Amino acid sequence: MKSIASILAVGFLTACAVNPATGKRQIMLVSEGQELQMGAAYDSQVVMSIGEYADPALQTYVADLGKKLAATSERPGLPWTFRVIDDPSVNAFAIPGGHVYITRGILAHMTNEAELATVMGHEIGHVTARHSAQQMTQQQLAGMGLAIGSIASSRIAQYAGQASQALQVMFLKFSRDDESQADQLGIRYTIRANYDSREMIHVMQMLDKIETASGGKLPEWLATHPAPANRIEHINAILAGAQTDFSHSTVNREGYERRIDGMIFGMNPREGFFKGTEFFQPDLKFRIAFPSDWQVANTKQAVGAQSPKQDAVIELKLATGSSAADAARAFLSQEGIQAGPLTGVKINGLTAASAPFAAAMEQGSLHGQAVFIEYGNFVYRLLAYGGEATWASNQEAAQRALGSFAALTDSALLNVQPMRISMFTLDRRTTVTELARQKRSPVPAATLALINQVDETTPLERGRVLKWVVGQPLPAP
Repeated sequence: MKSIASILAVGFLTACAVNPATGKRQIMLVSEGQELQMGAAYDSQVVMSIGEYADPALQTYVADLGKKLAATSERPGLPWTFRVIDDPSVNAFAIPGGHVYITRGILAHMTNEAELATVMGHEIGHVTARHSAQQMTQQQLAGMGLAIGSIASSRIAQYAGQASQALQVMFLKFSRDDESQADQLGIRYTIRANYDSREMIHVMQMLDKIETASGGKLPEWLATHPAPANRIEHINAILAGAQTDFSHSTVNREGYERRIDGMIFGMNPREGFFKGTEFFQPDLKFRIAFPSDWQVANTKQAVGAQSPKQDAVIELKLATGSSAADAARAFLSQEGIQAGPLTGVKINGLTAASAPFAAAMEQGSLHGQAVFIEYGNFVYRLLAYGGEATWASNQEAAQRALGSFAALTDSALLNVQPMRISMFTLDRRTTVTELARQKRSPVPAATLALINQVDETTPLERGRVLKWVVGQPLPAP
């Protein structure tokens, strides 16, 4: 009889695969077919939860650049997709199967096409080297499985439907070796596509400045990537080893800046915004106040809050149904829900239907309140719920939030518009600090200097094209 050790050894050998980017064999429990299936599913979830930036020309530009780089990689046959997502954070990420995402936030902070190419090449490197699949393999070997990401705790999220494995995969924390390898692969692909790979250093310097200026709140990129200051030396070593003449390589500053002229900068208030924990939605013309000490979040499908102890959630989203009562009955009749009496109520003059409910869970039960409100041409679903043991301590604050839904009538809030990037050419030698005194912007000089990758007091020559942020800051409610 074979020993257990020999059986395990055979199992591991059959699970070994050759890494397409390195040529080395490694244990891989996720097949390429599974990788492609997961990628397709996660991609739709990312698009649904974050959304693509509504600029077809910019999307085409980024997709064409990504495909050009991917064609030079070791996995050119993957169904590569490249998307600009409507997120103001400074970030880029990839998920299995060839799906790469660039936020409009990081686009605003880069100054040329070569910089963008190095970021995209890095993310392509994570895919070609199968880093996400390898991380999932390691988690499976450790018996951990994939944790589910949500604004709620995992137990609450199981019921809420807020969980998105796509968001968990995009925040898999790669090892230092993975990141170094992705840097090396990104340089390889940009060299092959004739881009000046040295521009990766400028990206790292920009990220380092964001980290320094953040006051301890890391940009999204740094949630999943090592500190840029620690990588610059390594990148320089890779560049030296490449022994490439970059004198005729593409940088394309002017073409890149033209592409992002007019792009939204920072949060888009038309999609809703918070002032503290009070939420305003100017397009749909409503407001709601969440508890002051709860953590709030706004996504494409829902706006919500989580209690300080992560044991209760409030969420608001559009419901299906022609009336509040019909939508409430459809929700409460779902399998697994025990509903209390449904009552018709008025909330700030709006027709509504409300009922307490409970739901059995594997690790206990949930208790909560469901409220459906008719407003405008829609029915809104407001749910507040938490674990049975702690619901009583959260119920009062949650009920106040449910009762705060109201029409938004303040014209200053209804008419708020997003800030945008505007390109202009200097007509004299000056500095960002001097310009900020004369040329109005809703953001400080430090931000303007950062997105142009210069110091505030650096003299800038006449004829230079600068990015400027224009528009109005959010009004105080």
